[in-house]
Amino acid sequence: MPRFLTLADVAEQLQISAAACYALVHSGELPAFQIGGRGQWRVDAAKFEQFIEDRHAAARAMLAADNQAPAATD
Repeated sequence: MPRFLTLADVAEQLQISAAACYALVHSGELPAFQIGGRGQWRVDAAKFEQFIEDRHAAARAMLAADNQAPAATD
């Protein structure tokens, strides 16, 4: 994997639209930077991997919280 990924590369890896990827960057959820005269976005591959790990951790925490919540009774 190259050190820097384009937003198209990231979108393909996550299997999301380019617009959704752009939204992740603009919200600050996915760290990225602009470079070059046209201001093309790049994502550091290591930060992308950390982003994925953070998402996995958040999902595990959410599932653990759901499993610890008292069951609703009818």
